[in-house]
Amino acid sequence: MTRYLTELYSPRPAWLALDQSDRHRFFEKIGAGMGALSAIGVEAIAFGETEAAVVHAPSQRFFALWRAPDASAIEALVQGIAASGWHDYFETVNATGLGVGINDHLAQLAAL
Repeated sequence: MTRYLTELYSPRPAWLALDQSDRHRFFEKIGAGMGALSAIGVEAIAFGETEAAVVHAPSQRFFALWRAPDASAIEALVQGIAASGWHDYFETVNATGLGVGINDHLAQLAAL
């Protein structure tokens, strides 16, 4: 069943200390790993900067939303992100789970 990963993240001081060429090299490394993830069905849905003006806004500055066909693909994505050195540069919160419709989600909440 389809699973999703939402990342919320903010830069660490180590990222802010990198010059543009080091940042570019890091992003090239990230890009090089995307082919293997795509091959197992991982899809990047959206990336962006969070809007601080929204009610209950997160403290993290950025977000990424991913879709994958199963738990093993999500695990490969999470492990790939970690192996890239991402967490050295960005403080990250991950949320993952099965995607369900609103009625199923309301049933999950009602069952608590």
